[in-house]
Amino acid sequence: MSIEDIIRRDVLLKPLTTMKTGGPASYFAEPSSEEEITGLLDYAKEHGLDVFILGNGSNVIADDEGFEGLIIKLGNNMSSINVEDDPDDSEYGFITAQAGCLLSKFGNTAATAGFEGAEFSCGIPGSVGGAVFMNAGAYGRDISDIAVEVRYIENGEVKLKKVSKDDFGYRTSFFAHNGRIVTGLRARLKKGDKEAIDALVRELRDKRNASQPLTVPSCGSTFKRPEGYFAGKLIQDSGLKGFSLDDSGAQVSPKHAGFVVNNNGTAGSGDIKKLINYIQDKVYADSGVRLECEVRFLGGSEK
Repeated sequence: MSIEDIIRRDVLLKPLTTMKTGGPASYFAEPSSEEEITGLLDYAKEHGLDVFILGNGSNVIADDEGFEGLIIKLGNNMSSINVEDDPDDSEYGFITAQAGCLLSKFGNTAATAGFEGAEFSCGIPGSVGGAVFMNAGAYGRDISDIAVEVRYIENGEVKLKKVSKDDFGYRTSFFAHNGRIVTGLRARLKKGDKEAIDALVRELRDKRNASQPLTVPSCGSTFKRPEGYFAGKLIQDSGLKGFSLDDSGAQVSPKHAGFVVNNNGTAGSGDIKKLINYIQDKVYADSGVRLECEVRFLGGSEK
């Protein structure tokens, strides 16, 4: 099968993002291997196409006008996951997952196998690749706490990097630069008490259900946490919890002010961006803190 055979044209992005926005991608492919990814990158270079790597679409606001380039979606075709013992230390084990594996599946696989330390990931709706890219985390833990090796592509070459916490920052990583594409993660986890692990998974799940608008389209936390503050509290202190500019469906969640939601999926990207800009300006006027978006914008511009 040639690279052209796996490329589709004019694929609608709206159903592929958790915010439920987005027009068509001019070119779209869901590769099954690193070799196909490098082939797609060569194709894009040959045809002068911009490239965007899409995972589960949980941290992306896709533009209503779509994307004039090639979307490479790392999803079900690259989603294998394996569990093995650490041959050098019987108290530890490894979980290796491809980039398209859902992070929630990664966390639940670890819990089922009796490994502790990945419970935080069980409720995060992104992919493993996206989680490494942005060092996803919750409840005081993140990917940097468990990652030991990352497979990635840089300049068309597949590489393997042993990683430490120094390779990650708050919602960023070494892999978020220079066009690097994460293709897999190897994590090292300690064996723990299965009942305690399951209890923590349930506890964190209940916290999410109680505090976050999980049944409404959103990108999760819209803004990064400003140093010394919490974005949700700043937004709430500005009187914006539950606020909407219009009846488009774009709204600051009445359940959690740190989430911008798309009620019924009726708002377009322009409506959501307009509300985000309003929140940033209002919070800055009230507190002097300029909120920075955690979400990524696909196509169009941030304004």
